Amino acid sequence: QVQLVESGGGLVQAGGSLRLSCAASGSGFSTRALDWYRQAPGKQREWVALITSAGTTNYAGSVKGRFTISRDNAKNTVYLQMSSLKPDDTAIYYCKMSSYWGQGTQVTVSS
Repeated sequence: QVQLVESGGGLVQAGGSLRLSCAASGSGFSTRALDWYRQAPGKQREWVALITSAGTTNYAGSVKGRFTISRDNAKNTVYLQMSSLKPDDTAIYYCKMSSYWGQGTQVTVSS
């Protein structure tokens, strides 16, 4: 059974930075791709970033150049480094591995 636990969210001013973490339990972490998604109030959940098992990354256009996804297979953890944050980045951020989702962590960016 896989469990994903996000952390690192919080309140930050526009232009600031945050690093989110997603710790996975269970087997197979190093062989699986991981995604970050987010859901803003009143909006659909949207994909943010992907990292493959080989370390290849891809980003949504709205965050490209500002967010960096990375992984540490020794720690079964995936990270999302967020910089130059904007109020539009305010959302609950979720990590996903295969069909498993974490519970989310709230990110609020004040203007």
